[in-house]
Amino acid sequence: MVDSPAVASGEQDRPKLDTGVPQTARIWNYLLGGKDNFAADRVVGDQIISTLPQLAENARLSRAYLARAVRHLAGEAGVRQFLDIGTGLPTADNTHEVAQAAAPDARIVYVDNDPLVLAHARALLVGTPEGATDYVDADLRDPGAILREASRTLDLGKPVALILMGILGHIESDEEAKSIIDSIMDKLPSGSYLAMYDGSDTSEAVTEAVRIWNISANPRYHLRSPERIAGLFQGLDLVEPGVVSVTRWRPDGGSDTLPAEIDQYCAVGRKP
Repeated sequence: MVDSPAVASGEQDRPKLDTGVPQTARIWNYLLGGKDNFAADRVVGDQIISTLPQLAENARLSRAYLARAVRHLAGEAGVRQFLDIGTGLPTADNTHEVAQAAAPDARIVYVDNDPLVLAHARALLVGTPEGATDYVDADLRDPGAILREASRTLDLGKPVALILMGILGHIESDEEAKSIIDSIMDKLPSGSYLAMYDGSDTSEAVTEAVRIWNISANPRYHLRSPERIAGLFQGLDLVEPGVVSVTRWRPDGGSDTLPAEIDQYCAVGRKP
């Protein structure tokens, strides 16, 4: 991984790790079967699973969409630069692993502001010799700082794929979420992409699970309808099949093996 000043500064200034307060990245890690979580995270995770038992499988299916989207972008779309904001704790099929498997010279910058994510990033997010992998300790709500630090590794004059997986749900206002997207995409050239997914309000069970999540977890999460998710892509050209459940976005295998649709909706859009 590129040893950037962004990481060095983040190690000095980032907030201290509080294992007694549940954190989104660690709860999600628990749901994915990871070990980088604490008792407080597992308590919330178990409460959510008791309400929505299939949530752990939904987490896996959402992760599989990330891999398919990145594989498409690095392969068919020919993108060589990725800005992954809200990366979460490293698990299987991280963005750099998928992108560099298709294009060894791909360059990836991860962004998060969880101290545990940062601690693992230095040890685990190591890319290919031909490419580059870096980590920026920054908040989604500060796109200026993100772009400034990312430019140490990425050439922002060339197309970049902006990856926002499960992170925009932490922004309650559609207007603010769209403003964050535009603040980044406006600085990227034609041929750049936005790929994202988030939870939808399409079932009562998911709505109840998120209510439980928001009682204890930090930060809070807000569901959107598929129509509201589509609105975040205004100004971009949607890649087929548009805004769909993550299980329906260019699935591997035949249609007879498709898992059921889930309440996580996604899309990929290209900047014209």
